[in-house]
Amino acid sequence: MTTHFARLNDGWNAEPNAPDPEVSLLGTEVRLDFTANSAQFPRFADGQRLRLRFRAAARYRLGATNDEGWYRGQCRFSGLAPAWGDFYEVSGDLRLEAGPQDWILVPGGSVGGLHHFLFYLRDHTFECSARDWALEELPEGSSP
Repeated sequence: MTTHFARLNDGWNAEPNAPDPEVSLLGTEVRLDFTANSAQFPRFADGQRLRLRFRAAARYRLGATNDEGWYRGQCRFSGLAPAWGDFYEVSGDLRLEAGPQDWILVPGGSVGGLHHFLFYLRDHTFECSARDWALEELPEGSSP
């Protein structure tokens, strides 16, 4: 089975140098807050935070693989993912046996109909298995 990547971040992305990712849970919803890339996307204020919401999540991880590790082949998707620094839905072979084992299970999370999401940030790799996702712009002044 082949691994497929669908790029999902159209018109937005994380700040490339200091995205300051923070993960939180609200029931079975996983939230990833990060600083927007206002240099590339001027519709965002400098320092503005964005939130990815993953509904009916089963598990997530925020790992230490960074861009250098990805380019050196230390990520299970090195050489497969189209580019570092983007947000993807991954389907097909998720190569879980070759990946890290630091998953956090979401109590009461979904067991079926899940999609696998992958976001490469400057010094982290975020992954989440959930039913769907949404992007939310946080009010200016929201701090990490």
